[in-house]
Amino acid sequence: MPGWKVECVGDDIAWMRFDDEGRLRAINPENGFFGVAPGTSMDTNPNAMRTINRNTVFTNVAETSDGGVWWEGMEKPEEGVEITTWLGKKYDPTDKNMKAAHPNSRFCAPAAQCPIMDPAWESPEGVPIDAIVFGGRRPKGVPLVYEAFNWTHGVFIGAAMRSEATAAAEHKGKSIMHDPFAMRPFFGYNFGQYLSHWLSMQDRPNAKLPKVFHVNWFRKAEKGGFLWPGFGENSRVLDWICRRVDNEDCAQESPIGHIPAEGSLNLEGLKEAVDMQELFSLPRDFWTQEVKEIEKYFSQQVNDDLPNEIANELQKLGERVEKL
Repeated sequence: MPGWKVECVGDDIAWMRFDDEGRLRAINPENGFFGVAPGTSMDTNPNAMRTINRNTVFTNVAETSDGGVWWEGMEKPEEGVEITTWLGKKYDPTDKNMKAAHPNSRFCAPAAQCPIMDPAWESPEGVPIDAIVFGGRRPKGVPLVYEAFNWTHGVFIGAAMRSEATAAAEHKGKSIMHDPFAMRPFFGYNFGQYLSHWLSMQDRPNAKLPKVFHVNWFRKAEKGGFLWPGFGENSRVLDWICRRVDNEDCAQESPIGHIPAEGSLNLEGLKEAVDMQELFSLPRDFWTQEVKEIEKYFSQQVNDDLPNEIANELQKLGERVEKL
């Protein structure tokens, strides 16, 4: 989008702490990027492709006869170049059951090779955090973006996250799994205490807490196909998020949080039409079931350790959904 510049600090891990002025800051504790290869291409993520063009380790990808690597989603090799699958077999593109690369094949490259790396990415002071953006793959019911009412509600949104299973998870198929904070496999201690720790941030003296948002790039239309074009167009959602961080009046209240006011998302220059009404619709039946699933998960997985504040947020969500 014109007028914006995006720089990268890290991949998918951040260590956060408050500075002396009460502002949350984050550092990247890693030295490189560890990403899923299939689907990565010059069309979907050109900066990732430029990052991994040298000094990179690949695991379980396909090999090309000219000494390169290949996976599903990449540009096709030049004519005459043969592909050997990750299992060592000759790749036959007409065999729909054959995968050239493992679905969870990976690349690992030095972060410093990323062409949009922030010059201060290794600064010990870290970068200021103005927004925390949660997200999941939800083909139904969940709008493109919404903002938490407050910090407690934001912690609840993180705790209640659900997402369609991917190759990076141990689940198979397209089941919707609970993935709180996108951290389910990585919790190192009692989840209820984890929630209490997040909630306690608002009790810190002079704490300047970031706003909390939830995004869903993967909602599908009733007729099939994604409702939102995704990839680089997601910058339009980040633009709205940044304006909300600046307290711009560009949101309207909904039962699940603040959503963009009509016409507030910058769609100028978008190459394809988007059904904004369907993209932001909140089906009552869907959200009624969603509340039940979250309640069941909290009961079975957290039980007595669930903080009262989170239980109250769930109850209030249920009450708002009943009025849809």
